[in-house]
Amino acid sequence: MSARTQDLPPPALTRWERRTEVPLLAASVVFLAGYAFRVLAPYDAQPWHDISLALVGATWLLFVLDYAVRLRLSGLGPRFVRVRWLDTLVLVLPLLRPLRMVQVYTAVQEKRDRPRLSLYARVISYAGLTAVLLGLSAALSVYHWEHDAPGASIRTFGDAVWWACATLTTVGYGDVVPVTLGGRVIAAGLMACGLALLGAVTGAFSSWLIQVFRRQDEQEPPASG
Repeated sequence: MSARTQDLPPPALTRWERRTEVPLLAASVVFLAGYAFRVLAPYDAQPWHDISLALVGATWLLFVLDYAVRLRLSGLGPRFVRVRWLDTLVLVLPLLRPLRMVQVYTAVQEKRDRPRLSLYARVISYAGLTAVLLGLSAALSVYHWEHDAPGASIRTFGDAVWWACATLTTVGYGDVVPVTLGGRVIAAGLMACGLALLGAVTGAFSSWLIQVFRRQDEQEPPASG
């Protein structure tokens, strides 16, 4: 058995990931909505605060269940935590769950000898959705840390959204910047994510263009001498 075959995930794990991909993406949106309400709603907005807390807790328990199933189906035992570090990270920090799009991009890279345009399209669409969800998550988190901090320039959620857009696109105007430790940690993570997303989209789009040009060259008749 080759090393490449040994590195492939078990078929049961692959089927589980394929079947839960969309439901877990929907759960991520629900989690983000609950968290957004917790951050943005007035303190006396009851019973909605309790409802949003229940949504956040229920979706996180769903993520825990999914993680446990992946761990069992992988057959890796405790090594799963290290080998599938991205799954572990998004379990601890659910707002980073859109980063699992990286695994889809990895699947495209592994199939580069047999390109599938639909898969490339999925990567690009996932990258776009990931950018929106990560940007919103970062804006909510940095607003939570910054809006009451002394000397903060991010005072409103609109300021936080503007900052997230400038940071995620690596523009970085510098007109609003985080001043707290938590805000700066979020900023550093968002910068790294912005570069990763840009690389994923650029790589997938370039591979798609190369495949299109290759097919056109194969269909064109050879030039007569």
